[in-house]
Amino acid sequence: MDQRAELADAVRRLIAASVRNEAPEALLAEVAAEIGEQAERLERHALDHRPEGQDDGMAARMPFDAVIGRCNPLAVPVVLDFDGEVVRGRARFTAPYEGPPDCVQGGIIAACFDIVLSAATFIHDAAGPTISLTLRYRKPTKLWVESVFEAALDRREGVRSHAAGRLVQDGVVTVEAEAVFANIGRERTRRLGR
Repeated sequence: MDQRAELADAVRRLIAASVRNEAPEALLAEVAAEIGEQAERLERHALDHRPEGQDDGMAARMPFDAVIGRCNPLAVPVVLDFDGEVVRGRARFTAPYEGPPDCVQGGIIAACFDIVLSAATFIHDAAGPTISLTLRYRKPTKLWVESVFEAALDRREGVRSHAAGRLVQDGVVTVEAEAVFANIGRERTRRLGR
């Protein structure tokens, strides 16, 4: 697993370097050809399913998740911290996550809230698929600044779990979020893809 995480880190760096640079055209062509060759080497081993022995769960047990996955170069990754009733997700968004100039794209923020709010239901065994996700963008969320997502279970209503959270940068709330999840529990949630 560590080699996959190292590969993901290297690809993350490559993505960031390819988004903003002033490299000469000849260097870009050379690097593109080299990367193409390396991609072909890896494609010979690519799977259309999870590698054997991978467990489904939160944080470290979700290495391929698009938001928190250490082994997914698309992931920031957001690092989750479970502090009693509150879940915090920490990230520092870079150029590949840009929407408006020097700000984080709103859809990326929504994806992050989906996983952090879901984690808040998961610790209470009230987890399940997302039914709705509502965000209120209060201020621009800036690139390069530490972003702290905070989330907690708000309430349970029958087969629904409600979670609420906020995104804070330098002490300022930039986004507030609420979500409703189908309350099917941790074990059923872990088996969703099977």
